Amino acid sequence: MVSSITIEELPRIKDKNNIIDLRMIEKYNDNHIPGSSNVPFEKLIIEPKKYLNFTNTYYLYCQKGTKSVQACMYLQKMGYKVVNIKGGYESWIMEN
Repeated sequence: MVSSITIEELPRIKDKNNIIDLRMIEKYNDNHIPGSSNVPFEKLIIEPKKYLNFTNTYYLYCQKGTKSVQACMYLQKMGYKVVNIKGGYESWIMEN
């Protein structure tokens, strides 16, 4: 089961540097959740150890929340601590 948080819970995250936007760089450059970094879905899945470590918790989002759930399922099986941000960027836009 994938751990998830809502956009409303996002301000409680202690380490904002661990929020990862899985969208393509063009979308990220247009706008993104403040404090997030960009690692496109494909890059993260192919080479997670380049971007993640096993001690930190990472919060992943995409446009709507579908790819971030897939990424979380895959990365959790590998032993990474990842949390899906429900509804993705579109939920953030609705709240802000």
